[in-house]
Amino acid sequence: MSDSEREAEAAVHAVVLDIFPNGRSSDGRAGYDREPLAYAIGTRDFRLFEVVFSETPDVAIDDEVAVDPPGDTLKRVRNVEFEDISSGAQSELEYVVAEMVEADEDRFVAFYNDAQPITLRLHQLNLLPGIGKKLRNSILDERKRKPFESFEELEERVAGLHDPKGVLVERILEELRDDDLKYKAFVGRSDE
Repeated sequence: MSDSEREAEAAVHAVVLDIFPNGRSSDGRAGYDREPLAYAIGTRDFRLFEVVFSETPDVAIDDEVAVDPPGDTLKRVRNVEFEDISSGAQSELEYVVAEMVEADEDRFVAFYNDAQPITLRLHQLNLLPGIGKKLRNSILDERKRKPFESFEELEERVAGLHDPKGVLVERILEELRDDDLKYKAFVGRSDE
């Protein structure tokens, strides 16, 4: 593998949630000197970013941008919390996260296959909304027989698990909104 291929693999990308080509009106500066910016979510670890461009960008909502290393048109990138992003970005978040989970189905099905106990009393699967002891044990029993290969197969083989993708999306959103959660399974964790 060449150096450029390694760099491309290591690059951090984010999906644009909201964009302000003329800067945000709440930044208190006159309109002509505001910096164009966007809010975005990391494609691997779901970190939220504020991306400031050096010039008006040619990007739109749902476009992917390289945030590390930053592209030529990026002036700076900083991590932000859920409360810091615009209301437009907050409302777009659920749709973008759902698209990201669906696009990387193998990675998220692997979570169901590979989830482990966190403590003697708590399992990673119990972090998912609606998954209690009974449903967790059903998932564990089924994955012993044969690893799951898709969300559809999870739904078919585990009685009571009606939307395995939606459960993951709900958990990721919960981790984004609540910075004080004790355990995070997806946000801020890079599995590369």
